Amino acid sequence: MKKGQIMEGLLEKVDFPNKGIVQTEEGSVVVKNAIPGQKVRFRINKKRKNRAEGQLLEVLEKSPLEIREPQCSIFPACGGCMYQTMGYEEQLKMKESQVRKLLDEAIAAAGQTDENGAADYSFEGIRRSPKEFTYRNKMEFSFGDACKDGELELGLHKKGSTYDVLTASNCKLVHPDMNLITVCVLEYFRSIGAPHYHKMSHTGYLRHLLLRRSETTGETLINLVTTSQAEYDLQPLVRQLLRLEEDGKLQGRIVGILHLVNDSVADVVRSDETRILYGQDYFYETILGLRFKITPFSFFQTNSLGAEVLYRTAREYIGSTCDMTVFDLYSGTGTIAQILASVAKEVIGVEIVEEAVEAAKENAARNGLDNCHFLAGDVLKVLDEIAEKPDFIVLDPPRDGIHPKALPKIIDYGVDRMVYISCKPTSLARDLETLIQSGYRVERACCVDMFPQTVHVETIVLLQRETL
Repeated sequence: MKKGQIMEGLLEKVDFPNKGIVQTEEGSVVVKNAIPGQKVRFRINKKRKNRAEGQLLEVLEKSPLEIREPQCSIFPACGGCMYQTMGYEEQLKMKESQVRKLLDEAIAAAGQTDENGAADYSFEGIRRSPKEFTYRNKMEFSFGDACKDGELELGLHKKGSTYDVLTASNCKLVHPDMNLITVCVLEYFRSIGAPHYHKMSHTGYLRHLLLRRSETTGETLINLVTTSQAEYDLQPLVRQLLRLEEDGKLQGRIVGILHLVNDSVADVVRSDETRILYGQDYFYETILGLRFKITPFSFFQTNSLGAEVLYRTAREYIGSTCDMTVFDLYSGTGTIAQILASVAKEVIGVEIVEEAVEAAKENAARNGLDNCHFLAGDVLKVLDEIAEKPDFIVLDPPRDGIHPKALPKIIDYGVDRMVYISCKPTSLARDLETLIQSGYRVERACCVDMFPQTVHVETIVLLQRETL
């Protein structure tokens, strides 16, 4: 097996998140972005002593798991989805298997085993998303082209590409209203010949279209992100967008159209200046009876109905917090904190994003919760400044997990129980080894599928401190 060699093989399984394993006569190869059971052609692009990686070139034969036709016109080239052709039940089984394998290995490696040497805890399967399609309440579409100097496109990046963009005119992860808005925006800028921003030269105008929509009200917030390198009259676009609503083409309504100016060289959606072209810069979403204000950059779960499943499960795992002080670390806009506030003595949330903290405070006040307090800052530093001691800790860190220097501080509180909510099970598995070796035991765990058709999954774990 040599670098650059073209090979073929059968994809036996997929490890989290999308690492397909192909067995060849010369050993196993990791090939990403494929489905178990497919026969694939691939090129060896990395070769080390004990490991080889291949780039997928072509699917030669479909998998038996591919039981349906894709609903989206740009599948499988688009990088937004992976598993549209798989039945949803098979997607759930695969994700459940992937996470269980990671947790079993981590828990057993940390020494929490039964008499047979297997991981000793209760794994409770996977809970499904209420909606398999059209579940995303937020989408960041990019302006670009599908090939160098090609026609303006607005959508998602090609699978495995940093630059090429495919127009997502009928994306099935978002509500149809978002697709109609996307097409309207693209047609307008094609008609006036506005250029997209080029990442290499740092020149151009159009960068992103950030759409956010309330599941409960149907209200949509439109955010056009451009550089300041040019000026175009955006009022004709505003009128065309509002006409979609006036003509009855939208199922919901547009509550705000914003122009965000971003001159950062980094390829991120941010705002150096926000101009309101129409309406307001927020809407409201309701989760488990609580009302949350959503602004362009509010952190909020992207699957509103799935979030209710996630938070109900978390509440079930947390159990009674009566007369307890609860720390909600990495609290975002304070959703979990507010869900617990009605049955706890006090809840203290810590979040590094200041805008999220301000939103959490507003939301708590709006929901009539006066025992919910939020602090802005890095968990690593803020824990040194809090005088209170927790009786229970909820952990909901970003994808990279808990900072290795923050984890000992969390452990030193010595709380009897913790719940860890993870959006990246590999980070969770790493942190669990440390927690187990520090005196905690994994009691129960389960997955919640917040992201159907994609490789992502949420995991919830209940930890109990071992008694000496």
